Amino acid sequence: MGFRRQRLGEKLPDLLVPGLDVVFTGTAPSRRSAALGAYYAHPGNRFWQTIYEVGITPRLYQPHEYTQLIHLGIGFTDMAKRAAGMDHEIDPELYEVDRFVEEMRRCRPRVVAFTSKKAASVWMGVPTGRIEYGLQRPVPDFPEVFVLSSPSGAARRGWSIEPWVKLARFLGRSKA
Repeated sequence: MGFRRQRLGEKLPDLLVPGLDVVFTGTAPSRRSAALGAYYAHPGNRFWQTIYEVGITPRLYQPHEYTQLIHLGIGFTDMAKRAAGMDHEIDPELYEVDRFVEEMRRCRPRVVAFTSKKAASVWMGVPTGRIEYGLQRPVPDFPEVFVLSSPSGAARRGWSIEPWVKLARFLGRSKA
């Protein structure tokens, strides 16, 4: 498929090729995900169950199968490729906004879906409190952008499946 190799110091490699339907973008992998080498691998994370429940994937995938999702038009990246841990633990200097923008413009996915307000705020340069869930205003020369509620178990209080349902509908993959 030709996706990029993991760079030295990266916790997880990007899974990106031109023409994807959606690229899920996190802040940084959890320590568990980094240790296992798989996106959204913590047992308390709702990511895999959610993308199946809303219809983005036809079956329930496991974290170690993440590379198979490229065949479904689904890619992965993080804003901080050389860090792992909870959002509040990530050194802001490790965010690679320019790299992220360059990769999204190179690959041209239909949608960039941030899996937390923190990831979106890093890219947008605004506080998380100013960001609403769902489809964002268009940005010139950039894919459509969705902000999703975090599937992390640590973010249970702010969880809502509704933005994920809206993303599935937007992609034409909704079960409803």
